[in-house]
Amino acid sequence: MATVSERPDGVEFIQEDDGRVTARHVESGVASFGESEAEALRQLADALDSHFGCGESIEDPEAYLEELGVDVEIGSEGNPPWLEDQN
Repeated sequence: MATVSERPDGVEFIQEDDGRVTARHVESGVASFGESEAEALRQLADALDSHFGCGESIEDPEAYLEELGVDVEIGSEGNPPWLEDQN
């Protein structure tokens, strides 16, 4: 069973059954995970930047994802919501 502990104010850490750690920002509900609390917290910081609009703007999201090796094939549903404003 997963266990929950609290460290930094407003962040909850959950020890998952598979050994990973989930860090969740209590106020917003944004969560991320890692192999350790420190890694989960770093990932959470990036997720919070993105959630609150503090991330870097990407001029061409499809090219960026392709550069990372992510398949950007658009299905029959069309672009995902985060690309709608880009076209």
